[in-house]
Amino acid sequence: MEFTNLSQAIARLEELEATSAAYGHAMGILSVDASTIAPAKSAPGRGKTMEVLSSVVYGLVADPANLELVQYLEAHDSELTDLQRRQTQLLRKSVEQLSRIPQEEYVAYSVLMNEADVVWRNAKTGNDFASFAPILEQIVAYNRKFSGYYNPNVPAYDALLNEYEEGLTTAVLDEFFARLRSELVPLIHAIGEKAAPDTAFLNQSYPIPAQKELTSFLMDVMGLDKGKCVLCESEHPFTSGFNNADVRITTHYYETMPTFAIYSTIHEGGHALYEMGMDDAYNFTSVAGGASMSIHESQSRFYENLIGRSLPFVEKYFPKMQELFPEQLAGVTALQMFRAVNKVEPSLIRTEADELTYCMHIMVRYELEKQLIDGTLAVADLPRAWNGLYKEYLGVEVPNDTLGCLQDSHWAGGMIGYFPSYALGSAYGAQIKHVLEAELGSLEQLVQEGRIGEITGWLRAKIHRHSAMFKPMELFEQVCGKFDPKFYTDYLKEKYSRLYDL
Repeated sequence: MEFTNLSQAIARLEELEATSAAYGHAMGILSVDASTIAPAKSAPGRGKTMEVLSSVVYGLVADPANLELVQYLEAHDSELTDLQRRQTQLLRKSVEQLSRIPQEEYVAYSVLMNEADVVWRNAKTGNDFASFAPILEQIVAYNRKFSGYYNPNVPAYDALLNEYEEGLTTAVLDEFFARLRSELVPLIHAIGEKAAPDTAFLNQSYPIPAQKELTSFLMDVMGLDKGKCVLCESEHPFTSGFNNADVRITTHYYETMPTFAIYSTIHEGGHALYEMGMDDAYNFTSVAGGASMSIHESQSRFYENLIGRSLPFVEKYFPKMQELFPEQLAGVTALQMFRAVNKVEPSLIRTEADELTYCMHIMVRYELEKQLIDGTLAVADLPRAWNGLYKEYLGVEVPNDTLGCLQDSHWAGGMIGYFPSYALGSAYGAQIKHVLEAELGSLEQLVQEGRIGEITGWLRAKIHRHSAMFKPMELFEQVCGKFDPKFYTDYLKEKYSRLYDL
């Protein structure tokens, strides 16, 4: 394809981006539907549709003419806007990477992901790892192969990590996790010697219809625009953003575990605020969707923990909770609720974990993923290895695979290399808090004064509006300076030493 002028090339770029976004939107809606309200037997038909759509997307992006477009735009770099320049960079990466993946493999993998989600959900419900193992073996094999397409010059797992956080390596993560272990494990042990707060009042029946009223209320407290964001139910909570006026979040309700829905809603709501805070100019372009998964998780974990588990925020939602559950919460105070949702207790389920032990859950998955990808761990041996690491890292016995290696949806979604983003995002959030407080004052004071919108506004100006205009570490350093996990460990040590009177 030859271009006679820059305007023609830019028009082609915009057409390509808009078309790609439209197919992504359609496939994303199908994926959300599959995890929420689609009939149980609908997977084969949906798989046919995904096969057709993924084939079209492959042809659209991997078209050799797109490299000619990129080269033309790069030759006119000085005449491009910042957005056009970033779109060109991202287009080059997409075209080069996708072109290295054979089309039949790309399409087959898309179909496999549709099937895997259904198989995983049934396996989790039935505590039947054996039924999921064959499809997980295929997912691991595809990811090993894809890592070579992504970057054959680095270790396979590093290539996968880079898909979620540009520049991230196992060397960086090994050092990061070693720092967390040395700083936090002694604190966890010290807290284990102290009396635990009472949480018995949470271990009773909290009817799900009333829980749904509470999560709707939480969306209002967070400032989530319900005209742009909808809350649904799924086996595993997630967020899908299609543009800044169409974001889907999900939660899961357990009748005897109300805090799960509370904090998964807040967590996914943090993702949604990031998506909805994006500048309008980036809608339907490759710049949409956020800078990286770690930056995304910094926002969800920020709202879930730094705001959501603070005493002032608990005081915001607890009266509503008392209104909805007067018998269950008779005689219980907001302070008791605050202590309960910050209880440190090594547990089985990552999404229910307290802030202090949370990263131990991530370390388990990180170690297992490395072994799965380098071939030192067979999928068939995953439950044994999982149970062993949970005993070693968290001191808990895993009673079954539903509560063990089947608990997360990520591997069924092919997201090998994603989990470290949760730990990095948590650490990013603590450093973001430090900078925010230097400009706006105490975070807890802001929440207490009902200024959550001001907090969100600050985050929108500094982070959300930029989406993927900058590389993740470039964006982070613009806001916070050089990344230092000490902000995170200091935050945790200060908070939990105060809570447990150490």
